Amino acid sequence: MIEDFLAGRLSDVEEAVRKAAAAEIMPRFRQLAEDEVIEKNGPHDLVTVADRRAEEHLTASLTALLPGSLVVGEEAVHADPSVYEAIQGDGPVWIVDPVDGTRQFVHGEPGFCTLVALARGGEILASWTYAPALDELAVAVRGGGARLNGESIRSGSPAPGAVLDIATSHPDYTSDDQKRALLGLRVPGVHTRACGSAGLEYLDVARGQLDAVVFSWEYAWDHAAGLLLVEEAGGAHLTVAGEPFRIKGGNALPFTAARDAETAARVRGLLLGA
Repeated sequence: MIEDFLAGRLSDVEEAVRKAAAAEIMPRFRQLAEDEVIEKNGPHDLVTVADRRAEEHLTASLTALLPGSLVVGEEAVHADPSVYEAIQGDGPVWIVDPVDGTRQFVHGEPGFCTLVALARGGEILASWTYAPALDELAVAVRGGGARLNGESIRSGSPAPGAVLDIATSHPDYTSDDQKRALLGLRVPGVHTRACGSAGLEYLDVARGQLDAVVFSWEYAWDHAAGLLLVEEAGGAHLTVAGEPFRIKGGNALPFTAARDAETAARVRGLLLGA
């Protein structure tokens, strides 16, 4: 059933994502009232009425498109952590971050996106990364490549000897051990900066505008869409244990996604102090 869906209904998902953003996100962009923004776990972890309404919109539309599927959304999991357990099952699961980059959204900056991935049994099958304020939509299908606004994209490889540009986790989201690992990136030939929207950083890796990302948390809604996008564009991802990142969890952190396998291995080595 899911194979038939992937063969013929992907454009319907794109339409659902666009409609959710048009109905619930963009009318509130730069229009949020003070009481429509709430801190969840600190000043860098915000939620707005747009996040909640967009997730509700997507939950209804995506489960209607694929009967029997479940949705694991960031806001639903915040309300009921047991929702996250659906990722461990064998049925089709939509993994949704309604507004990735909420801080940017709240500040009226265009660098935010909606992330949707379809997975089954821990394998990401397809993904959608939609930045409505930038008019960019990236789609990836396992074994079918990656596209941005309908055009095929490839991550390529960094130029020999070029400085590596890497976006990393914000220090607020790193443990002491992870901070020590990130210090391994402070070497000649590497330039690091704090990441913005995770989804858009993955997109920049997939289209060769950023060499790698390094993240220290494993919530699937932040990573599922982007990891498949990077893979299908020719990139690779590794945890510090030398294994690909698993959306089911239990990963050794931090992990990296990079433009090619060689760069991923190089970044892993730096994180290990090798």
